[in-house]
Amino acid sequence: MASEIRDLSLWESGKRKIEWVKGNMPLLNGIEKEFIQSKPFQGLKVTLSIHLEAKTAYLCKVLAAGGAQMYVTGSNPLSTQDDVAAALVKDGLNVYAWHDCTPEEYHRHLSKVLEVGPNVIIDDGGDLVHMLHTEYPHLIPGVIGGCEETTTGIMRLLAMDKERTLKFPMMLVNNAKCKYLFDNRYGTGQSVWNGINRATNLIVAGKNVVVAGYGWCGKGVAMRAKGLGASVIVTEVDPVKAIEAVMDGFKVMSMDQAAPLGDIFVTVTGCSDVIVDRHFNMMKDGAICCNAGHFDCEVDVATLKKMAVETRLARENIMGYKLEGGQWIYIIAEGRLVNLASGDGHPAEIMDMSFAIQALSAKYVVEHFKESKGTPGEMAFEIPEEIDSMVAMRKLNSWGYCIDTLTEAQKGYLGL
Repeated sequence: MASEIRDLSLWESGKRKIEWVKGNMPLLNGIEKEFIQSKPFQGLKVTLSIHLEAKTAYLCKVLAAGGAQMYVTGSNPLSTQDDVAAALVKDGLNVYAWHDCTPEEYHRHLSKVLEVGPNVIIDDGGDLVHMLHTEYPHLIPGVIGGCEETTTGIMRLLAMDKERTLKFPMMLVNNAKCKYLFDNRYGTGQSVWNGINRATNLIVAGKNVVVAGYGWCGKGVAMRAKGLGASVIVTEVDPVKAIEAVMDGFKVMSMDQAAPLGDIFVTVTGCSDVIVDRHFNMMKDGAICCNAGHFDCEVDVATLKKMAVETRLARENIMGYKLEGGQWIYIIAEGRLVNLASGDGHPAEIMDMSFAIQALSAKYVVEHFKESKGTPGEMAFEIPEEIDSMVAMRKLNSWGYCIDTLTEAQKGYLGL
């Protein structure tokens, strides 16, 4: 089955990007060498849907080095980089993705990577798993299990598992400490502001930045906004997280209170309808809105379009909407993931840990679930502590750091 990409001639540019991140991902370097020897995925089809840029491409090549037949697509219409997709096809992987695909094309590409009958699923947001259960249930018996990268995807998996409708084991990669403590906080924190700054070319210092959501991703976005000199306002629905934001030095308000004050709004909640019509009407002229959650439903762009009396392309990747009150509201990247639709995603060193967890978790799936399919209602699995600890130690070693170890007496004192 032939790949579907935009332009194969772009492969050299994509190859350079992949080689660059490979040089900054020592954990995956080591895992690649191990996989070449052990071939944990020999004879297996691995279907992957993650934001298709250079770091994801290197993960795909590592899995392929382990014997996997790779079938790759993106997980967002605006995050695929066409030159990276071309480089993977040039290297013999099967890719079905291109930048700025229509909803119909996005669905077709997901279908293409599922129609092959995958044995292992690597998902980002839960679209692959959802489609398998709803459109390709006849292929489920061939699925050993899979891994989920995101908070949003895990929420969908846990809902399915609670209803006993999840039919194969899934590893909750986002719940690994080496994922959420670093990828979600430091990765999102830096990459979101890289995307905003690249799109706007405006100063952040002195502005009011409203961060909706104070989970690990929201913490990172707020922390980096503060570092750039912004006055940060946090909105939350969880009183505990709201207290945490206050004690971290931020103002906490409802979105109704924050809407008239904000210069830049960043939603990072994983929920829908965070910024809606009444908030747009309250905003000052020139307010900028963007989203760092997985789906494009946090900022209600569809309603904003209906409210607008005039629209214009203000700058590449920024649309302006003039409201009846005369103010212009600007939306970056159509309300999709700003760090990927307007940037290159998380730094390579951060994704080195996240994708090391992914690769080792996929190996764990094959080793532990090939013969046993699990129990309905118990199909969502946390990442084993030994994988988390192994990745953390390898990362420290790659940086040249060493840490203490407990003596036998200390272990006895702690009851270990």
